[in-house]
Amino acid sequence: MNFDFDTPTNRRDSESVKWRKYPADVLPMWVADMDFRAPPAVLEALRERLAHGVFGYPVEREAVKQAVADWMARRHGWQVDPATVILLPGVVPAFNVAARAFARPGEGMLIQTPVYGPFLRVAQNAGLLHQEMELTQTSGGGYTVDFDAFEAAITAETRLFLLCNPHNPVGHVFQRDELEGMAEICLRHNVVICSDEIHSDLVFRGYKHTPVAALSPEIAANTVTLVAPSKTFNLAGLKASAAIIENPELREKFETARADMVEWVNVLGQTAMLAAYQEGEPWLEALLEYLQVNRDLVFNFVKDELPSVRMAKPEGTHLAWLDCRQAGIAGNASAFFLKEARVAVNDGAWFGTGGEGFVRFNFAAPRALVLEALERMKAALMQDKTAGRD
Repeated sequence: MNFDFDTPTNRRDSESVKWRKYPADVLPMWVADMDFRAPPAVLEALRERLAHGVFGYPVEREAVKQAVADWMARRHGWQVDPATVILLPGVVPAFNVAARAFARPGEGMLIQTPVYGPFLRVAQNAGLLHQEMELTQTSGGGYTVDFDAFEAAITAETRLFLLCNPHNPVGHVFQRDELEGMAEICLRHNVVICSDEIHSDLVFRGYKHTPVAALSPEIAANTVTLVAPSKTFNLAGLKASAAIIENPELREKFETARADMVEWVNVLGQTAMLAAYQEGEPWLEALLEYLQVNRDLVFNFVKDELPSVRMAKPEGTHLAWLDCRQAGIAGNASAFFLKEARVAVNDGAWFGTGGEGFVRFNFAAPRALVLEALERMKAALMQDKTAGRD
């Protein structure tokens, strides 16, 4: 089947936070949703459900749990019992539930920075001790894990490690040896792993996503895995996700912590989730090809046209992590691009320690729009240099 990712969809007249946060002359390349229509199979399933016309309280559909399990087996080689799948209205609520389930106030939770902004708030939300260690940047601008620093960051108070894999914003897909090293350290220190794998389906050629819980039965028994169709199929507004918890004791603690606070997935969210996982794979394969070309376009443009900006090719996600520290920008880089280029990108400081001087650029948009945003950024930097502000 042929899928059209080039034709723009007018989102300014919708409730899109991405397109309505800034004035109409600003190109929004910030928040991590895509400017592509959802798969036709999902749209058709939603039309059929809407035609029914009644939207009362839903049950958790067993078919949805089975679809999650089948997807994990098909896409990631991970055999999951559908009985271990818990449906939830979002990954962010889910990792906040995990913080309350597996640590008590005053105990610690570890994260790796720079990282998706809501990670930075979890410890405070749950009354926990915020602990962090910074990912190590390689000579090529990519990232890896220093195991000694990782283990040193764990203290007697640490109860939970919140992992982001594939990593947002740096685009790193953790390799098996990296995951095994971190997971084994967590096992030795009795630290539960909560792995946010929401970008697990958006991995480029040459890389493979490995679910942490698929490493071994022992690691699976110590892990909560969070997944969703929201990034994969651009369904974030429907609030449908899942936790996979193979250990019955951890699953019971998680269910207890969510009671009356984080409840069911809405009717349309379940409908979309089922259709996406059952029928959305051809669309996803076409999307990955399109995103890979966009990724390479951004990488080559930055290398050739923005020589003062540094970028490593993302291994996964649809997000470019641009190092602007040598660009000669006076002050905040995201504020500069907003004012001078009329392009909205995420401020790297929002991602915590190690993010200062970076911006995050979302390239999941029609190619012409991506190129226009890059050209605007180039013109702004050239104008800034010409004005003698470098």
